[in-house]
Amino acid sequence: MGLYRANPKDGAVWITGGSSGIGRALTKELARAGYTVAVTAREGDEIDALVAEAENLAGRILPYPCDVTDEAGLDATLAAIENEAGLVVLAIFNAGTYVPVAGENLSVRKFRRTFDVNLQGVVNGLVPATRRMQKRGFGHIVLLGSISAWFGWPTTAAYGASKAAINVMAQALKYDLDKVNIRIQVANPGFVNTPLLQLQQTASMLPALMEPEDAARRMFRGIERGGFEIAFPRRLAWGLKLASMMPQPLRHWLIATLTGWRSRPLSFGRMGRSKADKT
Repeated sequence: MGLYRANPKDGAVWITGGSSGIGRALTKELARAGYTVAVTAREGDEIDALVAEAENLAGRILPYPCDVTDEAGLDATLAAIENEAGLVVLAIFNAGTYVPVAGENLSVRKFRRTFDVNLQGVVNGLVPATRRMQKRGFGHIVLLGSISAWFGWPTTAAYGASKAAINVMAQALKYDLDKVNIRIQVANPGFVNTPLLQLQQTASMLPALMEPEDAARRMFRGIERGGFEIAFPRRLAWGLKLASMMPQPLRHWLIATLTGWRSRPLSFGRMGRSKADKT
């Protein structure tokens, strides 16, 4: 027998960051496939509207508000989900944030906020979910990475580093989780037209830009197939995989040219600087 692969007949899905972007679209895709989907997002995010949109779908969507940076809160949220919605057989840690970081305007605050959400926020949910799955002898986990994990892009010093950590963490955990029948996957999407993407100064020049619904369908297919890495769109993913093997000087020149960063004035990163950025 192969590793466990989630099925709506076995239990529920827990997804963090499910109120917007890829998470929102993926939540609806999962509910359309018949899953009960427990959505965790911060208080005030538009979870109720998402729940209403699932009225005519095969599955259902249930709101469980919590901030992923709240370790005890996430543990309690998972317990509540399993008490009320059923066993969580598929956990998707999707919540993330993007804070642009310019090399001439570094800020500890920006790095801390990014790592607190994108990395520690995943760990806060991953640990209790894995413990419960291990006790019952099966489970399925998906971590959201990014193609920016493969090498550095302008303004992604914090974001890309957090996603690279997600990829390495998934790779390292796979050796042991395989032994206890817990499938772990990492999804590395390309450029998706979400509010976070609009914060990137290079957003208007990004190739193969996708809408969240398209990204969600590709993620869902990847989850169903069960391979370790879900990277899309393929034409972009393969091109960047090739670029990751280039000599660094060549890759730096190529990325700087493609993004137009070579012509950016040095003062660009100081625009909109606040007192908080001086941390």
